[in-house]
Amino acid sequence: TNTNTNTSSNTNHSQFDHKLPRNDDSSTTIDSRFNQTLKNVQGLLKGRSIPGKVLLTRRLDPADELNLPSPDYRRSQSAKDTRTSERANKLLEEDARNTTKEDNIPDVGKLKLTTSIVENASNEVQSSTIGARATDSARVMKFTKELSGTAVRLERLRELAWSGVPPYMRPTTWRLLLGYAPPNSDRREGVLRRKRLEYLDCLSQFYDIPDTERSDDEINMLRQIAVDCPRTVPDVSFFQQDQVQKSLERILYTWAIRHPASGYVQGINDLVTPFLVVFLSECLEGSIDNWSISTLSLQKISEIEADCYWCLSKLLDGMQDHYTFAQPGIQRLVYKLKEIVRRIDEPVSRHMDEQGLEFLQFAFRWFNCLLIREIPFHLVTRLWDTYLAEGDALPDFLVYIYASFLLTWSDELQKLEFQEMVMFLQHLPTQNWSHQELEMVLSRAYMWHSMFNNSPRHLAT
Repeated sequence: TNTNTNTSSNTNHSQFDHKLPRNDDSSTTIDSRFNQTLKNVQGLLKGRSIPGKVLLTRRLDPADELNLPSPDYRRSQSAKDTRTSERANKLLEEDARNTTKEDNIPDVGKLKLTTSIVENASNEVQSSTIGARATDSARVMKFTKELSGTAVRLERLRELAWSGVPPYMRPTTWRLLLGYAPPNSDRREGVLRRKRLEYLDCLSQFYDIPDTERSDDEINMLRQIAVDCPRTVPDVSFFQQDQVQKSLERILYTWAIRHPASGYVQGINDLVTPFLVVFLSECLEGSIDNWSISTLSLQKISEIEADCYWCLSKLLDGMQDHYTFAQPGIQRLVYKLKEIVRRIDEPVSRHMDEQGLEFLQFAFRWFNCLLIREIPFHLVTRLWDTYLAEGDALPDFLVYIYASFLLTWSDELQKLEFQEMVMFLQHLPTQNWSHQELEMVLSRAYMWHSMFNNSPRHLAT
């Protein structure tokens, strides 16, 4: 990084040079300011670092070594960066003075400032997408070490998985995170074999029977599932294959029969798709667009279906009231989402209230389908790495992910009227998103969760 004080624009110097000590090395001053900003942000997050090091990246480049104190964090320096760092320090100090001890809750000003720091830092690591990070040799070695042990440490695996799992390690990692496969490697094969046979027994008992042996409710449920399967992820051609839809139908119907408290609810069909893609990836190579399930044996297909069935069951066990009558769990989370958005970004919250837009009108689908319909499908498995790493805490963390997702378009939403907002939120411009945008959403969610989740008054009205 070039820290030479010469620049093509004298205007930039005039705005901040008078604040720099004239007789000190400018790079040392910049470094100290950045270090102070780093300490402030770390203090704000109570010492917790963003998983995946989205805010900061460790770089070792002898040619540009700045001799920073350990740890050696570095970022690009420019006139703009210097002003941002200086402004960040000043505003953070002002916010610290203005925050009352009684509330002990970050105010909107501090939130927006910290968000801007996250976004500025993100611009500096644009080249480091999650695809590169998840397959980084150091991370792969950590996963390999953890997964190859005789007993997997699940908490350590969760920490690693939060920031993304190498694709070829995803099937094993997901089975472990969901508690479907046991941590003890000696028992794993036997448990999977038994659970897959149990799934086959369920098929023969509930699915592979004539309609004359089904109740009217069961017939209607099977028909609804058969209608929904062709509608599942319609923009991915793989899911339009008849055999794929038949597998979805068997998984969904068997799950619904064995979970009568909820039965089949539209949206659960979407939740099977990440599991199906991940477990098929153990058998099929290349792009999903070129996959054909017909190349697999019936036994292999049944094993994959079984894994999908049991993992879906494990996932939904942690959010049972999301799919029971009236779906009270989702309604509760939508209310929390509204309150969190009001706390984080009062202007957009007020604008939505003034326009009469209810969060249920758009966020219900987000919680019902876990955002699968809102982002490109190739990003879904990365998002679900974080979902599954959260474990039992997932429902509460969803609120912060979806707040971060919504406020990605805060400025745009404040310019729209009711009907325009409804259309915008139903067709969000995410079609060109890469892993970078998704990482930004997850980073903000983690930051806000750290700020608010342990604050007892954060939902006070």
